[in-house]
Formats: sequence, C-alpha cells, structure tokens
Amino acid sequence: MKLEAAPAPAARGRRPQAAYLGARNARFAIFPGSSLARKPPDWVMAAELVETSRLWARTVARIEPEWVEPAAGHLVSRSYSEPRWEESRGAAAATEKVTLYGLPLVAGRPVDYGRIDPAAARELFIRHALVEGDWQAGHAFLAENRRLLAEAERLEHRARRRGLVAGEEELFAFYDARIPAEVTSARHFDAWWKRARRDDPGLLTFKPGDLLSGAAAGISEETHPVVWTSQSAALALPLSYEFSPGSQADGVTVDVPLSRLNQVDAAEFSWQVPGLREELVTGMIRSLPKALRRDLVPAPDLARQVLARIGPRPCGDPRDAVARELRALRGVTVPRDAWDLSKLPPHLRITVRVTDGGRVIAEGKDLAALQRDLRPRLRAALSQAAGGLARTGATSWDFGTLPPVFSSGDAVGYPALCDAGTAVDVRLFETEQAARSAMWAGTRRLILLGAPSPVTAVASRLSTAQKLALSRNPHGSVAAMLADCVAAAADFLIGEAGGPVRDREGFQRLSAAVRSRLREVTADVVAEVEAALRLWHTAEARLGNARGEAVRPAVADMRAQLSGLIYPGFVTATGYRRLPHLARYLHGIERRLDKLPENPARDAANMAAAQRAERAYREAVDGLPPGRRDDPDVREVRWMLEELRVSLFAQALGTRVPVSEKRVLAAVAGLLR
Repeated sequence: MKLEAAPAPAARGRRPQAAYLGARNARFAIFPGSSLARKPPDWVMAAELVETSRLWARTVARIEPEWVEPAAGHLVSRSYSEPRWEESRGAAAATEKVTLYGLPLVAGRPVDYGRIDPAAARELFIRHALVEGDWQAGHAFLAENRRLLAEAERLEHRARRRGLVAGEEELFAFYDARIPAEVTSARHFDAWWKRARRDDPGLLTFKPGDLLSGAAAGISEETHPVVWTSQSAALALPLSYEFSPGSQADGVTVDVPLSRLNQVDAAEFSWQVPGLREELVTGMIRSLPKALRRDLVPAPDLARQVLARIGPRPCGDPRDAVARELRALRGVTVPRDAWDLSKLPPHLRITVRVTDGGRVIAEGKDLAALQRDLRPRLRAALSQAAGGLARTGATSWDFGTLPPVFSSGDAVGYPALCDAGTAVDVRLFETEQAARSAMWAGTRRLILLGAPSPVTAVASRLSTAQKLALSRNPHGSVAAMLADCVAAAADFLIGEAGGPVRDREGFQRLSAAVRSRLREVTADVVAEVEAALRLWHTAEARLGNARGEAVRPAVADMRAQLSGLIYPGFVTATGYRRLPHLARYLHGIERRLDKLPENPARDAANMAAAQRAERAYREAVDGLPPGRRDDPDVREVRWMLEELRVSLFAQALGTRVPVSEKRVLAAVAGLLR
C-alpha cells in the first residue's frame, strides 16, 4: 500500500526495511526476498500479508495511486470541504478527498460544487458574484446596480444614519426571487439571462424601493444638497458627505477652487446644509452656560422655532441670528461671548477643501483662516491671470480704464488703485469691498500727487493760539495732523464730484474739481479740528484731576470715549460732514463731568445703558465680514452710539436724530440681517 515513513531500524549489517501503511491502518514491510525490497516504491499492491517477527507483504507489485480510483470506484469514499466562490472559474468550488479503506488516494482536489450541492452552489454564486460584485462580467444591470447602490450609500452618509440602505440579505433575496434554481454558476447564468432579458430587460435592475427603507424619504436635494449654491456670489460648489465619527472627514465637505476662494463667505458655510441646521442650532443652545440654558429648554423644540422664524435662507453669523430669536421667543439675552462653539460636534462645521489644478492644497473648518493663509498665493494667481493690468509706481493716470471686475477662467479679481505713499499701484483684490476701499484711498493719493498742497496757505492764516492748539494732537506732529485734514477735505470733494472713477477722462474731471476747492475746504476742516482739539485738551485735563473710587468707573468710561473720538487719523475717519458734531460730543463729556458728583448712581445707570449698546455693536461688527465693517450703515450706527451718550448725559445739547438704547439695538440687529 502506501510508504509511510523512514525505514525502521535493523540489525547491524542488514538493510532496514521500509514501513508501509495499509488498509484499516495496518503497518507492514515488503518481504526481504522480494525484488522490490531493495528499492521500495511509494505505493505497492500485496497478494498476501504474513505475520512472523513482523507483518510482511508477499507477492507485491509497484502501483500508482491514480490507478486505484478508476478501478475501485465502487469501493472508495469521497468527502468534500471548503465550499467557496472562485471568480476565475465563475462558479463555486469545493475540495474533494478520496480514500480507500482509510488510505487517502486524493488529498485535496478542487471540484465543481454545483454537481455536489446545487442549492449551496447557487447561493454562493448569488452572494459573491451578484451581491458582493466578485465577478467581472459585462452585463449592463450589474453596472447600473452598482451605481444605484453607491448613490444609496451616499444617502446614508448625507443623512448620518445607518440602516437606510438594503443590506446583503435584502439584496440576496432580490436576486434569489428572480433567478431560477438551475442557475448555479456564471456559465449557467449567462445562458439563462440571454433568454430572460429579451422578455424583461429590467428584471434584475434595482429600483429605489429595493434599496432604501421608508426612513430615507425625508432625505432630498433640498435638505442635503450635493451642490452648494452661494448667496453672495454666482458659485456652485460640490459637496460631499462622510459619516465616520472621529475622523477628520466626518461631516460635510465643500470643494473650493483657489481661484474662487475670494468669492465665498464664511458666514454662509457656518449655517450648514438645511438637513443639519436643526442639529446645529440645538447644539448651539446646549453650548450656552447653565444659567442661560435653563430658560431655553427643551433645546430641540426651541431650535425648530428659531429656524422657523429665521427662514430657509439665513444669513450673517448664526450666533447673532439665534441670539436675536431667543430674545424674541424667550426674552433671554445671550451675549456673543456666551456661545461656546468648540462644544459642537465636529461634523456640524463644514470642512473647506481648497483645490488648485485638481490637487488639494489646504483643508480646514475655518474658512477665514484659509483665506488669510492663502491670500498671497491667490494674489499671485490673480496677478498672473491679469497679465499687464497690474502695475506699480504710477504718479499720474497714464494707464487705461480699470474694469470693476476682472475674470479669466475661474479666476475673478477686482482691480483698484492702491495708495503706495509716494505713488499708486494698480492691484487686483480678492473681494469687491477691499477693492472699493483701496480705490477710494488710491484715487485720493493720485489726485493729491498732482495738486498743489494747501498746507502752507492754510497754516499761514492760523493765529498763534490756533497753532498752539493744533500742536497738541494725537498724530505726533503738526505735519501729520495737517495731512490728515487735507485727506479729509479731499475725501469730501471726491464724494461731491461723484468719484472715484475708473477712466482717464473721468479722473481728469474729478481731479480738477477737487483742486479747485481743496484749499477752501481744508481751511474749514482745520478750523473744526482746532475747536475739537481745544475741547479734547480740556476734557483730558479734567479727567486727570478727577479723584475717588466712586467716580473711577465713570472716568475710565469717558477716557475710552475720548480715545474713540480723537486718535491718529481721526479727521479722515470722522469725515468732513461729521466733524462739526465732534465738538458736541466733547461738550457732552464736560457736561457729564459737571453732573457726576451730584448723582453718581444715575450716571452709573446711564453708563450701563451706553455700554450695553456699545457691546452689542462691537459683537455685531466682529461677526461681519472684514470688508463689510466699514460700510456706511455700519459707520452710521457707530455715530448713533455717540448721540446716545449725548441723550443720556447731556440732553440739553440735543441730538442730531431721535435716539435711545432700544433704537440703537434695533439698528445693530439690522446690520446682521
């Protein structure tokens, strides 16, 4: 039978005999007299077994094990193990073992499992080839089903819920109900499907009801869009979703090309997609301190009410909008610094992925920081795209018309003049607001470079007392202060003449209009500034003499007010039209100092009202985009704060417009809408 192992030990001088394993686990050796004893083969057939000192096989012949199976097929035993799917075969296979009376003739032969267990082979075919896709076939329904399944799985990521998509058992049941029992392999399937698809081509193609549960009905393009449509610019940015808590990619990701980075608004992204907005507002409410949060329960219900009032297209910083609605709904005032957005789950903040040429160059959840960090790279890209439009060192308008917007492919920039001190540059800015601000300053500089300075003529007409008052200024020198006055006069005249402009002929007309009245208006500005500086000197002296713990908070408050009125560059910042009001605001400080000793408690109450309004204004401005913070309506509210102080501390001086704390807070809220 079969040679089992190394020959057993023999007496000295005698060749050891090979040991064989026979049927029913018998162990024997070839009789020494046999011709095969000297060179035993692996397999032998013996006519008889004789037992003397050991069990000997006599009348033996060499055989091959593969001869046994055909000759003794009725005697062999077959067993099968390891049923599996084999893609190369396109069918299920198993491992066959063949034995004869316990002797293994075939140890591990792969065989077709379909002829052994057709039902199990069919199941393996459906699960592996069709459900798991472990089959490279060109059938159209397979590609379509893979696409539909991928879309359904993306829906789970968008909804951040498991169990919306049919699992493997549901998919198996779909195919099992449609494929006949005799189909056990790819060969059988191809033959059957060739006939079946003629009658029903869509028999094996998934439908939405086959893949999605009823809970997926609330997920739509409106709640979980795949494209972000910007409200501030004509942008359509692709969105992707990932449901993998703990990973950086968890949540919503928007892809922004570098060339479009300057056109997106961080406040828009902070509102999330509509489907996650309720969870966002709920998380914001829960991030508040307990003292505020106890009046804002239950948070989910309140979040729904807040969003119903805000509407489907919110704008501005969510902190300000939600605080406004909480005050209206529950009467709870939420200071801006009370929000702790770091407590929000990471997936509630959109991830911004900046790309350039198909390559990701930056990624993060702080869009403003990405814009700031990539600004040099963006400017370089815009300048390269603009070609000959940008220039430096111009002292006259010796270039062509400046378009308000420059675009090249996806790159969009805003050309403007830029004040470079002794000259002007033509640059491309990332935002329209930045270009507008730079254009004004650059136009002023270019006009003043070509106009005679009015400083000498104006200074020659000042009295000694006026010169002394002007010498004590926050600018550090009289020359710097007078330059500030000239700039304020030029700004007024540019506005009066309809500037700034973007072509050479318009600039020449504008420059002539400014030059004709620059000396006259500068003299008016200097007169107003001299009066304001006198009052500033007086107020500074009186505040320095104020003593005592009782008046210290009021004195600190008035010093802060003074520093917001008189500072380096205050003349241009205040503007020609508002300069006359500076004296009234400064007189108001004097009146407050006069009345402070009489009723400190009333002063403290008025100060609290003024500071509440100022704090609300600062928080609102901090939440605005940088380019928005210098807009006329924002500056108007800043001067309303000064009028409020006059109404609180010096009513006899009168106010320019009706004003109160409530009116100021309403105006502040208007900035955020």
